[in-house]
Amino acid sequence: MELQIKIKMEQGAEDLFPAKAHSSDAAWDLRARTALELPVGRSTLVPTGVYIELPEHYEAQVRPRSGLALKHDLMLTNSPGTIDAGYRGEVGVIMYNGGQTPYRIERGDRIAQMVICKLPEVSLILSDSLSSSDRGEGGFGSSGKN
Repeated sequence: MELQIKIKMEQGAEDLFPAKAHSSDAAWDLRARTALELPVGRSTLVPTGVYIELPEHYEAQVRPRSGLALKHDLMLTNSPGTIDAGYRGEVGVIMYNGGQTPYRIERGDRIAQMVICKLPEVSLILSDSLSSSDRGEGGFGSSGKN
């Protein structure tokens, strides 16, 4: 059965409703609600006009667009951003300009992608020890450079 999720749009932003470029895509494109300039070396909150009502045990992840990253050095500061089921505010995208010049975003530009994910029911259990593994405590590049 298909899961249906309610989306409300900011008044006057109905044309920015999230959409997939292809039916087989994993993510819906999020678009900028307002035009603004991203200064170099700074994070800026970009409004989308999207409000979402997720059911319990679901989240929405806001992820960067690969073309903006490759061509313009634009990133999402908190990637992926998580939208919790209880949040009812406007979805905002925190964009960072790592390029050499300010970057202009126009209203309607595709700025990020949103993926809806089902979360497993999980309990955290306090323990005095953990089982061993081949990796152990190795992390942060401990597996070497390939």
